[in-house]
Amino acid sequence: MQAVRLLWGLVAIFGMMIAMVPLLGALNWLNIPFAFFGLLISSLTLGTSNDKPCRGSAAGMALCATAIGLGMIRLFLGCGLL
Repeated sequence: MQAVRLLWGLVAIFGMMIAMVPLLGALNWLNIPFAFFGLLISSLTLGTSNDKPCRGSAAGMALCATAIGLGMIRLFLGCGLL
């Protein structure tokens, strides 16, 4: 399960990187909800894991939060369009 959380965060970061390209900033309208659900899933399952370390969910949460924050800044700078 940790791999899914980490993979979700990596996909969110990858989508955020693509949305940083000029004229592709509107992709953040899709990427921010995707990263939000990843953050929600990672935070809800953080304490329920029976595995020894929960590094996957913590890393997934950090990646999703970074994607949300940078995506919102990018949307603000591009006025929600660019």
